[in-house]
Amino acid sequence: MNLLYKIEHWGDTHHPRWLDYLRIVLGILIFFKGISFISDTDAVARLIALTNFQLSIWGAVHYVAFAHLVGGIFIAFGLVTRLAVLIQIPILIGAVFFVNITNGFSFLNSEFWLSSLVLLLLVLFLIVGSGKYSLDHVMRKPGYLRKI
Repeated sequence: MNLLYKIEHWGDTHHPRWLDYLRIVLGILIFFKGISFISDTDAVARLIALTNFQLSIWGAVHYVAFAHLVGGIFIAFGLVTRLAVLIQIPILIGAVFFVNITNGFSFLNSEFWLSSLVLLLLVLFLIVGSGKYSLDHVMRKPGYLRKI
């Protein structure tokens, strides 16, 4: 556990401001991906069926859509960012290694490259945290609870 606190402290002290803007864009991108999943649940069901994963397909579709919608908002606002990122990582691992890799590594497979980039950014924000422009930072300030 001590290692986790050291990583969290290092991430909180070495966080440039431009990463906050990148986190906000990442959260918005994930949120809109969740909206696209809700608008076409049949396409998502077909993607999950390709993985031959032994889950209820509709349960997985709803989990992915809900996790993207709520997690995207939480990441964009910087609210419990590390937990929101942890919930997103298994979805993106499945997207990169089980769904999008079946189309190959070509430059034409833009969904694979986008999923890979989002996965790398999620791992980055798992380490560095949410930053100064976030609700996590505002709630960590002394006296925050007295203002409520």
